[in-house]
Amino acid sequence: MATDLVEINADDPQPDVLERAAATIRRGKVVAIPTDALYTLVADPFSLRAVTGVFHAKGREPHRSLPILVRDAMMAEDLASELNNRFFILTRRFWPGPLTIIVPASAKIPLKVTGNTGRLALRQSRSLVANKLIDLLNQPLISTSANISSRPTCHSGIDVFGMMDGRVDLVLDGGTCAGAGATTVDITEPYWRLIKEGAIPEKEIAECLKPA
Repeated sequence: MATDLVEINADDPQPDVLERAAATIRRGKVVAIPTDALYTLVADPFSLRAVTGVFHAKGREPHRSLPILVRDAMMAEDLASELNNRFFILTRRFWPGPLTIIVPASAKIPLKVTGNTGRLALRQSRSLVANKLIDLLNQPLISTSANISSRPTCHSGIDVFGMMDGRVDLVLDGGTCAGAGATTVDITEPYWRLIKEGAIPEKEIAECLKPA
């Protein structure tokens, strides 16, 4: 597979570049894009070909789930089997932004996307590139860090291309992403759990979810 590298203005994405990326995703391919956190691989979560392509590109173990980017909380509601009050408290405070929330997946999400766990990791990004792609496709997108599993995360399009040439179909180079990565919280159990601390400290999550 030949990987194409195309420059994009992350602050004012060119429509023709976005349409090229959207067309690639529609074909079940994998695209790397800059976001407000790090570079991420995006693909169609409803296409098993695309899902398999993401796992192959990263060398990711099949029991690990693939996070999803959504347009807003309304799109998230459509992907979850149920959402509790914690979800809406967190999204009102931290979305769009670097917070990934793990919820029970609805039946419309392929089990492979959830790593056969039945749980789904959702985030609304501040990234114009990501959000405009979601709007163009009118659907959520797989969004997992653009690197080979166990290798360092990539902070530039050139880094992604160097690591993943031949593994993905298209890299959109928007310069450097300096974000700390997203914080991940699991709210599927009676008590919420911090899975990974990123740009949002655990204490901010705890303060937000503190009983009134």
